Amino acid sequence: MTGRLQDKVALIIGSARGIGKGIAQRFAEEGARLILADSEAEAGQATADELGAAFIRTDISQMADAEAAVALALNRQGRLDIVVQNAGIYPWQLIENTSPDDWDRVMAVNLRGTFNATLAALPPMKAQGYGRMLYTSSITGPRVSSPGHGHYSASKAGINGFIRSAALEFSGYGITVNGVEPGNILTEAIELHRGAAYIKNMEDSIPLGRLGSPRDVANAFLFLASDDASYITGTTIVVDGGQLLPEGKDFRLLPP
Repeated sequence: MTGRLQDKVALIIGSARGIGKGIAQRFAEEGARLILADSEAEAGQATADELGAAFIRTDISQMADAEAAVALALNRQGRLDIVVQNAGIYPWQLIENTSPDDWDRVMAVNLRGTFNATLAALPPMKAQGYGRMLYTSSITGPRVSSPGHGHYSASKAGINGFIRSAALEFSGYGITVNGVEPGNILTEAIELHRGAAYIKNMEDSIPLGRLGSPRDVANAFLFLASDDASYITGTTIVVDGGQLLPEGKDFRLLPP
């Protein structure tokens, strides 16, 4: 490894499993000092123990929890260089069957959580004149959608808009604000809740012929967190194996 984040202090929210755990592992490999936060206390602590990191149980929909996670980073490490807000929920639910409470819960975690993490991390980053704010968005919402993802799509499209506004507002503080838009990533949740038929169908729709891995997404986050991306702000990186490219189903056919 190259030490691209050597001694940088990174708070990763939503890091117990899947993409968030992949980000934590990749950052640790590159020398970051980690504070991990997640609503799942047992799994989150296990990941933290594996990586030698501090852990705090966090419901990112609650501002007090976001502030507590940032406070832990400052108490343990004395500064905060990188915040990754990866926590999100994606219940499958048709719009006509979605209650206002259902809608509000998705927005509270995905969109308000983005706002909470940002507002909590801003003061120390502003004071030190440096920061990397990073968010997990999705191709679902900003670019594509499917039935059952109305609230999720709206929340992720909202994150992209927020990234652009925050990047402008924080540019004078030495803080960059960016995101990653994963496509279909093979996580424990996908394997458990979607099943083999869904996975095969998605593989057939992706030009690279496979679902992504958490490490694929983590590598994009690593780039945006590193000094290599010091002149990049207000944008997102799509990590989807080319899923957005085809015009139709026959994209693998070769000319006769």
